This record gives sequence, C-alpha cells and structure tokens, in this order.
Amino acid sequence: RELSQMDTEDEHDLAEMEELKKTERACLEILKKYDFTEWELMEWSEQQAVFNFLYDSVTLTVVFGPPIDGKFFAAHPSRSIISLDFESLLDEEQAPPSSCLVQRLIFQFIESRGSWQEKCPTLCYLPQALFDISLVVNRCKILGEELEFLQRWGAKFHLLETDIKDTELKLVFSSSAAFAKFELTLALSHDYPSAVLPFRVQSHIGNIREKEIAAVLSRVPAGHHYLQRIVGSIHQNLLQGPR
Repeated sequence: RELSQMDTEDEHDLAEMEELKKTERACLEILKKYDFTEWELMEWSEQQAVFNFLYDSVTLTVVFGPPIDGKFFAAHPSRSIISLDFESLLDEEQAPPSSCLVQRLIFQFIESRGSWQEKCPTLCYLPQALFDISLVVNRCKILGEELEFLQRWGAKFHLLETDIKDTELKLVFSSSAAFAKFELTLALSHDYPSAVLPFRVQSHIGNIREKEIAAVLSRVPAGHHYLQRIVGSIHQNLLQGPR
C-alpha cells in the first residue's frame, strides 16, 4: 500500500513539473512576441524568475506570489508579483569607464520609475516591464559602443581626450589647423539619444567659444549615434582651418 501511495505521489509530482514546464513555455512565447532580446531568462520556477541584461552585468529577480483567481496569463492562472529586485554585477574596479557610465544610466532609469512592484503587480504586466528595461539597455549599450569608438578613433576628429565622470562626458578637442583647443562637457542621461544634450564649454586656445559650438550643435538632431554625429559635426565645421 505504501508503495502505491509513493507511486501516486511521484506521478502527481511529475504531472506538476510537466504543468510548470508548459506554463514556462507559454510565458516565454508571450515574452518573445515583444521582439526584444536584451534580456536572457536564467531561471523560471514556482517561486521566481531571474533575467539577465547587458552581458550578465544586470540581474532582475521577480518573486512570485500565489495564483490569482479568475485571472489568466498564457492560458494558466496568473500569479501575483511580490517584488522585482535589480542588482548590478559589474566589477567597477575592472570595468572600463564607458561600461560604468552605461551601468549608471541604466540604474538611473530603474530608480526613476519608483516602485516596480506597483507598476508590475501581476505576471501579465511583466512583458511590458521587460520591454521598457530592454529599450533603455539597448540605447545605453549603443552609447557605450559610441564611446569606445571615440576613444579608439578620436584622433581622426581632432579629439584629444575623452573623460567620464559620473554621468558627464568631457571631450577635449585640439586642432593646429584651426588654432584651437577647447573642452566640451555633455550631461548624459538614460533618455539618450532621444533628447538634446545639455552642455558647457571651456576654451583654452583660440576663439572657438560656446556661441560657435552651440550653433553647430543646434544643427545636429537627437537620434541614433547622436554622440558620434556631434563629434563629426564639430570636426567638420570648426576644426578644419582658421576661424
């Protein structure tokens, strides 16, 4: 009798596991419909789901509560969400400054949204939350690539130095042809590249001042590769010859 009871329990456990796998598959199908691959699912269990972003440097842990009567997600009873916790796994001591900046901007966005649990009280809100995070991660990742490009090829644009401090980027331009050396400091935020960047200028040599730079920047629209286009436009319009 004991043996048959154990067999029944085993069958019940197996059926439950199969049911969980079906739920996971169905949830993943819905999540994939959002067509953003900035997240990677690391775990999906009865208790929680764990997602990684940006080369495993940001982790989101979603803790599930009990099923909700009458509500469904992926053809299964929906679950309440108890908490969404974000964690940075970036080693800031070892990481390049551009990676640290990208991480700061992503967490600036996460903190700007207030309570994620309030915005995402049940499982059916999770795809939108993942989409919102992915959008910012994607933009910040491209910004990081732009910074790496400028650090590597800056000399082609008379860019002498790129320096990152907190969320500010200082660009030092120097051109003997234009007899000019100046600093342009840009204030970056998680809205990049959809908003115009606040800036300030410090002139060291020559007569290129804030007025001249503002005139050039006003003709560079925000959007894809905004930073690279700013640098290219300054190089093209101000640093080619005497002014």
